[in-house]
Amino acid sequence: MDHQKAKQRRQLRRRHHVRRGITGTAERPRLTVFRSSKHIYAQLIDDLSGATLAAASSAAKDVKSGTPYGGNVNAAKAVGKRLAEAAKEKGILKAAFDRGHYRYHGRVKALADAAREGGLQF
Repeated sequence: MDHQKAKQRRQLRRRHHVRRGITGTAERPRLTVFRSSKHIYAQLIDDLSGATLAAASSAAKDVKSGTPYGGNVNAAKAVGKRLAEAAKEKGILKAAFDRGHYRYHGRVKALADAAREGGLQF
């Protein structure tokens, strides 16, 4: 097995381990994070209906105008604030944080802290 497939299997195993205990509902959706090299994306997902309730990303125009590069901590903070605003507009106050296979560190932590400052509880 080559190195890339082994890495993907480890990531998938870690992601399942993290998500096993997390289920998003309409009252308390799952806040999931996807981190690429150039951008960071966050969604609030209701797993019972399979619907995305709110989303924000560093690739969106409103966030992109404030931060020139989407792959750093400042962009993650902006995405966290924007997601918290979108959640408030929909009446969502609580969320279950799903970091996926990423460590709670750096950009992922910055996004979570900014979302908490914006009013989301998790």
